[in-house]
Amino acid sequence: MLDNRFDPAAVEDRIYQAWVDAEAFKAGRAERVGAEPYCIVIPPPNVTGSLHMGHALNNTLQDILCRFERMRGKDVLWQVGTDHAGIATQMVVERQLAERQLPGRRDMGRAAFVEKVWAWKEESGGTIINQLKKLGASCDWSRERFTMDEGLSRAVLKVFVRLYKEGLIYKDKRLVNWDPKFQSAISDLEVLQVEVKGHLWHFRYPLADGVTYQHPIVFDENDQPVEFETRDYIVVATTRPETMLGDTAVAVHPEDPRYQGLVAAGAKVRLPLVGRLIPIVADEYSDPTKGTGAVKITPAHDFNDFEVGRRHELAMINVLDSEARLTLVGNGDFLDGVQPGPDLDIVLGLDGQSREAARKAIVALMEERGLLDQIEPHAHTVPHGDRSNVVIEPWLTDQWYVDAHTLAQPALAAVREGRTTFVPKNWEKTYFEWLENIQPWCISRQLWWGHQIPAWYGPDGSVFVEETEEEAVAAALAHCVQNGIVTDEEARALAADADRRAALITRDEDVLDTWFSSALWPFSTLGWPDETAELKRYYPTSVLITGFDIIFFWVARMMMMGLHFMDDEVPFKDVYIHALVRDEKGAKMSKSKGNVIDPLDLVATYGADALRFTLAAMAAQGRDIKLATSRVEGYRNFATKLWNAARFAEMNGCKREPSFRPRNAESTLNRWILGEMQKTSAEITQALEAYKFNEAAGAAYRFVWNIFCDWYLELAKPVFMSPGGGWKEETRATTAFVLDEILKMLHPFMPFLTEELWGLTGDAGAPRATMLALAEWPAPAGLEAAGAEAELGWLIDLVTEIRSVRAEMNVPAGAQLPLVLVGAGEETRDRVVIWHDALTRLARLSSVVFEPEAPAGSAQIVVRGETVALPLAGFIDMEAEATRLTKELKKAADDIARVDAKLGNADFIRRAPEEVIEEQRERREGAEARAAKIREALSRLGKAA
Repeated sequence: MLDNRFDPAAVEDRIYQAWVDAEAFKAGRAERVGAEPYCIVIPPPNVTGSLHMGHALNNTLQDILCRFERMRGKDVLWQVGTDHAGIATQMVVERQLAERQLPGRRDMGRAAFVEKVWAWKEESGGTIINQLKKLGASCDWSRERFTMDEGLSRAVLKVFVRLYKEGLIYKDKRLVNWDPKFQSAISDLEVLQVEVKGHLWHFRYPLADGVTYQHPIVFDENDQPVEFETRDYIVVATTRPETMLGDTAVAVHPEDPRYQGLVAAGAKVRLPLVGRLIPIVADEYSDPTKGTGAVKITPAHDFNDFEVGRRHELAMINVLDSEARLTLVGNGDFLDGVQPGPDLDIVLGLDGQSREAARKAIVALMEERGLLDQIEPHAHTVPHGDRSNVVIEPWLTDQWYVDAHTLAQPALAAVREGRTTFVPKNWEKTYFEWLENIQPWCISRQLWWGHQIPAWYGPDGSVFVEETEEEAVAAALAHCVQNGIVTDEEARALAADADRRAALITRDEDVLDTWFSSALWPFSTLGWPDETAELKRYYPTSVLITGFDIIFFWVARMMMMGLHFMDDEVPFKDVYIHALVRDEKGAKMSKSKGNVIDPLDLVATYGADALRFTLAAMAAQGRDIKLATSRVEGYRNFATKLWNAARFAEMNGCKREPSFRPRNAESTLNRWILGEMQKTSAEITQALEAYKFNEAAGAAYRFVWNIFCDWYLELAKPVFMSPGGGWKEETRATTAFVLDEILKMLHPFMPFLTEELWGLTGDAGAPRATMLALAEWPAPAGLEAAGAEAELGWLIDLVTEIRSVRAEMNVPAGAQLPLVLVGAGEETRDRVVIWHDALTRLARLSSVVFEPEAPAGSAQIVVRGETVALPLAGFIDMEAEATRLTKELKKAADDIARVDAKLGNADFIRRAPEEVIEEQRERREGAEARAAKIREALSRLGKAA
């Protein structure tokens, strides 16, 4: 006997363990050797991570597909694993060392520190894996991988070495996002743009050699200059005065008439405080409509300036060190071309100051010398490290790079040719834009935790890139002999002496960007570079499910690496991009706003199934999810509804009959529900195949709640209560059969509840052949019943419309209304006879009569082409009701007008947050829907809206 209610907390762990014990999620099951393979690789969460709502959505959608395809008989591999997360993990362990007052990483040395990180990973690094299990994730845990396990590390080495020897990895001096706290380059994804209230300082840069020009100061109505003043300086504006010490040019637009003469004459400016002569260059980067149209160019400290510097072959002078302090004394690049004097002595006295202190000092110096033109308030975005929270410095340094442009070309072609498809398709545009404008990929990081770069440096600075130190030593010895650094005899002696051999070369201390190893994820997790059976069977994978924010960082790079190393075969056929989970008002969740919803709290309160179904039901393609706790509670009620339906079936003797054949059902009611079940199964299947998770969940919800529970079981009650005979046994068998199919259709969405009911209802009837997780997906055929649908559809539509009218017209709940069928045909009359009792009970009717015309004072309804009338005189005050509805309509119209005024205000649209604008649009939709219902009600009263 089923309990009174379903308690998720009491059963979820038990059910999950049963799946694990049965190896239900294991790929390559013996009975599926010849089955079609289906593979999804999990976006590997950081080993430091814990489950957030984005993870919950991402993994719920993956699990729905994996469970769906597993039930369809495919050999499913959901490949799981975690990412070593270089900076995040190193930060966690360093903070732990500090809290325990243990020596820091630099005190203990690299080997000892890395050992500490591995120990932390083994003890505490599996938190998110256990949380995924709480969510119901059906991964093949026997194949769990880690981006730094032995196999994946070997793949990383092989890829690096091969790309280097193909000329696709190289070392270069370029600008990077430099984190002064972590002392490492970081990726764009680890940079947060934070808006700050700062200043824009306008400085006067003197023209050299007595050069002057006419600068316009007054303009006519056509914006043409009419008055000029003679200037011997150019005004530039900057938010970073401290970097002016590294300026190597002033840029103006080629078509800016103010400066064309200066450019043509090759005029230069003398950099204030430093005295270095720097050119005035014409470059379209300068915007003539902003400020004076002249901008300072500091190639070593700004990404845009770096590109200008490359175009004009400008010097690149780094005036900050790795800790973002001024580095001037002994800096040959800075001192080259400077003008000795008291100003330079003062500037050199700033050596070692922080960028903030240097900024104040330089502004003061410029003001003292009359070179500060003006200061204006200026709100602008400043890059910050997402973990360090310090300002990120664009910094010129030697790093390792991948020639991403070359690798991007096959990745672009693969999507253009349709070998990989994005869903929704509009994300292909984002993919193309990023790859068409791709820059070299900086892959080196100044950390200790990660894949150490397999590059060694010889005594003459030569670089040897090999998979092992032994191979690097051999390459170094060959190089030294070839270049006369050592003789053959000395080389043989070095080769025989381990200590001297180790001293011959020095390994690069940097590690690789974690995105480098995760770019190999679809094939490295399957055993590459070995030609494993798994690689042959499951590559390319079937679909990738991920967020839009890592299309470039991960998706594009997996495409590049997969095509390059897997014989031009794409790593996945489809890429489904899901949206964000926001709070109920549409705001992005963040700790600072205090609106973060913890998925594990929802699981503890409402059960994993309720959260999963909520996320699926709201996962419309291209639309962010506004998550309210009330929605999760609502779908918990849906779970309760199904549980109660199963209890009702059990109490009425509904059990599975092995002899039951759905196609042979004779009762109109049973043929109708079987036909609706077949239709729903097809809808869910088609929706999941098209990644329309919300449509699949919606179809399941409508069938279970509305069709099966509210209508079928309600209409079946008299049958169950009958003494016997008739359709009672067939209805019992049909109910049990449909309930089984419901459990199958709902299983991908609500695995715990459905598996529990599958087991409990299996006690009655024939034994279950398998757990529900391995049961066959429903694909019924031949159950269409057009006649049954027409008959039951008419009844349901009629009752539904009557209920709507009662609600719209404020008919008292207990009132029993007469129903008049106007000019009804023979078929309708027959239906009324058959369903009279159900009709009067469900619609709360006092009588059902047939008349040629509708009586006066009645609300008229059209149901499937026939007119039905509800006489309301005597039950409601018709005129008062019309007055009320007219007032309600005006109120709705006023609401629409207020929203339209806001949405039509350009200033409101510009200033209001995205979620506020979306909220207004939703209010308008709600008011419009309300107005439509009121107009319909008025028309039923014979009143014009």
